[in-house]
Amino acid sequence: MDLSIAAILAQDGLTSGAVYALLALAIVVVFTVTRVIFIPQGEFVAYGALTFAMMQLGRWPASINLLLGLALLAWLMELAAILRAPDRRARLGQEVLRATGYMLCWPAAVAGVFWALPQAGYPADQLAQPVQMALALAVVVPMGPLLYRVAYQPLAASSPLVLLIVSVGVHFALMGLGLWMFGAEGARADGLVDGSFDAGLLAVSWQSLLVVGVTALIMLALYLFFGRTLSGKALRATAVNRRGAQIVGIPITQAGRLAFLLAAAIGALCGMLIAPFTTIYYDTGFLIGLKAFVGAIIGGLSSFPLAVGGALLVGLIESFASFWASAFKEVIVFTLIIPVLLWRSIASSRQGRHDEDES
Repeated sequence: MDLSIAAILAQDGLTSGAVYALLALAIVVVFTVTRVIFIPQGEFVAYGALTFAMMQLGRWPASINLLLGLALLAWLMELAAILRAPDRRARLGQEVLRATGYMLCWPAAVAGVFWALPQAGYPADQLAQPVQMALALAVVVPMGPLLYRVAYQPLAASSPLVLLIVSVGVHFALMGLGLWMFGAEGARADGLVDGSFDAGLLAVSWQSLLVVGVTALIMLALYLFFGRTLSGKALRATAVNRRGAQIVGIPITQAGRLAFLLAAAIGALCGMLIAPFTTIYYDTGFLIGLKAFVGAIIGGLSSFPLAVGGALLVGLIESFASFWASAFKEVIVFTLIIPVLLWRSIASSRQGRHDEDES
């Protein structure tokens, strides 16, 4: 391997690692706020990419049907919860109106836009790419809080093991729905930017630079959100002490919905960023989400900086492993989790013995 090949592999590794870093951040946010190991994170990657690609092909994204179905199911579950709670049943009209507003209005508006655009002479394949991305986000992002309401909110007080089992079931359900909506054939979107520029021995593509730049901007936005906004501070408080946050009046149910909203937005955006690089299939997001999960595990599912560093490490290892042992690159990446778990287990045992000695 000469220096030019190493530079190319490093570029690919950093580009992939930037995507894994964003997904690892989403996994950490969801876990710290809701205690859910969010295995279906990768499905939002596939849904975002395939919805974007279908619009470029001029086809009606079938994910809109899933959005409408989830919205209706979540609304019916919320209506049943209102009728079961005496304090909420006393203000039935207000509660039903509120549930209708945040569960049904947005999906109906999105479906209306997709129906009206061709009628007005603007088919999806003739829209500008930023508009297509915005519409794809409008379809996929609301699925996050709706999925939380349908699958996780009724079991919010359960143990992490129960929530993990639910995540596995939701993952298989979303994968099957992805096969039904998008088919077994993959799709690849057009690049957002074309061309490349020379940087010494390396030809850097503008698309790779865009991925890294968007990743950096989103990380900065998340830093400002968690540090400067009331909603972000409420999420941090819920992550630090769930019971204490509830005692001081932070609505942990809304915190869970917001965490899933962020996870869906990050996943869908990552899918659209990588769609020009590779063909996306209905099950492609699973492996991508697992690699991001490895990065999150390196960060202990609690530290944002360590999760980002671990995800970048995963991307670099995957890139160089594809050169030296391409048939075993997945094995090498996932084997990385074993020494990390062993080290964390030993460190936790030592900390426990130290606390016992002090007491």
